[in-house]
Amino acid sequence: MQRDPRVLLHDVRQALKRLRRFTHHRSLVDYAADELLRSAVERQLAIVGEALWRLRSIDAATAAKIRNLDRIVAFRHVPVHGYAAIDDKLVWGIIETRLDDLEVDSSEQLKSP
Repeated sequence: MQRDPRVLLHDVRQALKRLRRFTHHRSLVDYAADELLRSAVERQLAIVGEALWRLRSIDAATAAKIRNLDRIVAFRHVPVHGYAAIDDKLVWGIIETRLDDLEVDSSEQLKSP
């Protein structure tokens, strides 16, 4: 079943909102010490990667406008398949430095006709 690209972008935006809410006023130390927080963050990052992977397969032109698309999609495999080797510092770095670009890019694509 083919999904509407806008639904996938909405899924990305919802996951980003959750990530922001879950990590607000938190630090790497908090993240590393809280297995529930780690699980929640990893799940949302997996959703982002999966939604963008599907977007790329149904609307490559829109997906190409998402910065770091290949890296985001590739990272999806870490919590899904490489869960035993997740680097907390890497994940927290994504939270601190990559969400803004993805939020801007996904919002712009949702505004596009």
